[in-house]
Amino acid sequence: MNACRHAALAVMLAIGIAPLAAHDFWIEPSSFRPETGSVVGIGLRVGQNFTGDPVRRSSDLIEKFVVKQGDRETEIAGTEGSDPAGVVVAKGRETTIVAYQSKPAFLEMPASRFEEYLRLEGLESIIATRRAGGQSGKPGLENFERCAKALLTGAVASPAVSTPIGFELEIVPDKDPTVHAGRFAGTVLYQGVPLAGALVTAMPSANPAARSSVRTDAHGAFSFSMLQPGVWLIKSVHMVDAGWTSRWFSHVDWRSFWASLTFDVPNAARTGGRS
Repeated sequence: MNACRHAALAVMLAIGIAPLAAHDFWIEPSSFRPETGSVVGIGLRVGQNFTGDPVRRSSDLIEKFVVKQGDRETEIAGTEGSDPAGVVVAKGRETTIVAYQSKPAFLEMPASRFEEYLRLEGLESIIATRRAGGQSGKPGLENFERCAKALLTGAVASPAVSTPIGFELEIVPDKDPTVHAGRFAGTVLYQGVPLAGALVTAMPSANPAARSSVRTDAHGAFSFSMLQPGVWLIKSVHMVDAGWTSRWFSHVDWRSFWASLTFDVPNAARTGGRS
């Protein structure tokens, strides 16, 4: 492994990416239901079971870090090395969208742990591809990108929630989930195209063990029949062959994309007057 890879791996270890038990990434704001005009800290978290360590702001890792309120999208300001990684002022009218995409980062994992992680994230097709190519005993060499969004509840629902931000991998709700408890439906997009067969997991903050998972259909669509009130994490992972140029020049076999969406489902008492 060359010096650049050593440096990249050191960064991943520092923010807790490398251990298999700490792979989920999500946005955790200081409030999912901010008061109008209040300052909201935008925390980035990496961990498991909705328990995570802070990922401090690093310009070297940020591809896109924006807030969308109404029709306006602006970059999120912050201090280098800080946690929270940024701050936004909540206008409070419509649901606010916070979005973060990282630049590609390298990760090498021993073969057995790599296969365990693939199985955990529903990427059995990659296991089969490696087996067919006689690569099952080879370490996993990948570049990964984080594609996280969070919704901050406003006075009214926002149609922008159902519009893609443009991430490599993205979970797009059919309608604003901060309005009503109950069924949650959406689409997983890869490079703007519906992704079939992707594993999607829904996890409540109050009881992460009560998670449930479904696969997207041929049109990239999925749904969960009931989301109880409280904060939820919806996540999905997709992996593709990195291509011969990446193998030749970067010695990377795979590219992975980790999408997440966090939001607070209201209880009946909080839905009055919102639409």
